[in-house]
Amino acid sequence: MTDSAVIAQTTQWINSVVIGCNFCPFAAKAVLRKSIRYVVLQETTLESALETLVDELNFLDRTEDIETTLLIFPKHFADFEDYLDLVELAENLSIEQGYEGVYQIASFHPDYCFEGADADDPANYTNRSPYPMLHLLREDSISKALDHYIDPEGIPERNIAFAQEKGLRYMQLLRAACFEI
Repeated sequence: MTDSAVIAQTTQWINSVVIGCNFCPFAAKAVLRKSIRYVVLQETTLESALETLVDELNFLDRTEDIETTLLIFPKHFADFEDYLDLVELAENLSIEQGYEGVYQIASFHPDYCFEGADADDPANYTNRSPYPMLHLLREDSISKALDHYIDPEGIPERNIAFAQEKGLRYMQLLRAACFEI
């Protein structure tokens, strides 16, 4: 799988799932502004993934026209528990590097499962991506966007309700369509 194919599938997922289902009401603006950076790590280790995370946080510091970065791992961290270890280490490293309150790390994985949820709960598809990835977001951008959004605290509940209303099969097909590019 080439980097460009991984990026095309991820972009399709953002457009059809994230924006199409309105899971993130702020994503469309970043897509329209072309301010999303895609970094595909075809071959990586835990250590090199974390090094790349720090590099990307530094890159975002220097590059204000890039709103957000997606670190995509098409061949690694397929096991959800291993991926959660990566997320925890990434969050801790971000804090150690002085980025607490500057950047937020959101997590997306093909087998994402909310704590306490059944694996077949359609709500898991709010965070099920084509590939394991870390989403680096600017905290100040999130704050500004939330200031102009009515009931931002209700976003997760609305997303869950939407996914459950659409059902498992719908959510599975929607995400699967991202691979048909």
